[in-house]
Amino acid sequence: MSVTAARQDDFCFAGRSEQQRDRTYAPGSSLQDVWLNFRKNKGAVTGMVIICVIVFFAIIGPMISGHTYREIQIQYQDLPPKIKGLEWLGFNGMLNGHDVYAEKGFDDVAFWFGTDVQGRDLFTRVWEGTRISLLVAFTAVFFDLFIGLSYGLISGYFGGRVDMVMQRIIEILSGIPNLVVVTLLQLVLPPGLISIIFALMITGWIGMARIARAEMLKLKESEYVLASRTLGEKNRAIIFREIMPNMFGQVIVMSMFSIPGAIFSEAFLSFIGIGVQAPMASLGTLISDGYKSFTIYPYQIFFPIVILVALVLSFNLMADGLRDAFDPSQRH
Repeated sequence: MSVTAARQDDFCFAGRSEQQRDRTYAPGSSLQDVWLNFRKNKGAVTGMVIICVIVFFAIIGPMISGHTYREIQIQYQDLPPKIKGLEWLGFNGMLNGHDVYAEKGFDDVAFWFGTDVQGRDLFTRVWEGTRISLLVAFTAVFFDLFIGLSYGLISGYFGGRVDMVMQRIIEILSGIPNLVVVTLLQLVLPPGLISIIFALMITGWIGMARIARAEMLKLKESEYVLASRTLGEKNRAIIFREIMPNMFGQVIVMSMFSIPGAIFSEAFLSFIGIGVQAPMASLGTLISDGYKSFTIYPYQIFFPIVILVALVLSFNLMADGLRDAFDPSQRH
């Protein structure tokens, strides 16, 4: 009985090209695998694209309109949206069947999102307000990473009495509503963006601290941590150089989930009048102003609501996609 020698082409990967096979078995970074998994989630990719578009217009929008967010032109008050060349999409300057621009003799001007009751350009104010919302969101992420992550890692690593005291502090802070914190801050600070940032600095990092503590409790008994202790590594090096990189995925996902919460908190506080103050614009103040004349001039509330909903929904979709990409086993 003879045995035929195996040839190189006797076995191959079914349904895979040569490039896919090499990429699968070649040593590569985990970030590449995360990106490949993330790219399969169409909702997450769509959310990322929408976020990029909104950020792009938030950067260039106030610079291309030719107006400033505080410029009052009372002769242009309450003009509906009009974009030359896009009249067929509804941006024709019509309101209740009347061409408002023609009736007022403004044939040489066009406001893309219309104007408010003081004649200020809503296109500029909407994107200026989006800047404020994004600034608050990324400030919240900074506090999450700088305060919450460090606090949770230290609490979980040392445990015992240190963990008990630190967790009691978190319970006290989490029991204070943000609305109360902002209201109390107004006694020492003027209402506005600074008050909102301080409120986030006081309580916004608590969720990240709890996640970081839970991950630390799970990882601190690992073999590589024991090996680091045996080799004489200091506690700080073990926490921030050995353990923290292994929870990178959870940290990124938690940070992404904190962004929509911060955006919504800013919008809510500005809507009820204790956030950003006039003439500065934010999505919350624009919605509050548009709400007052919603039945007569609905376009004044339409655009800031659309941007706010798109931001919150897109960040949530992107966070879901990142969670699935970092941990595919949780996809279902």
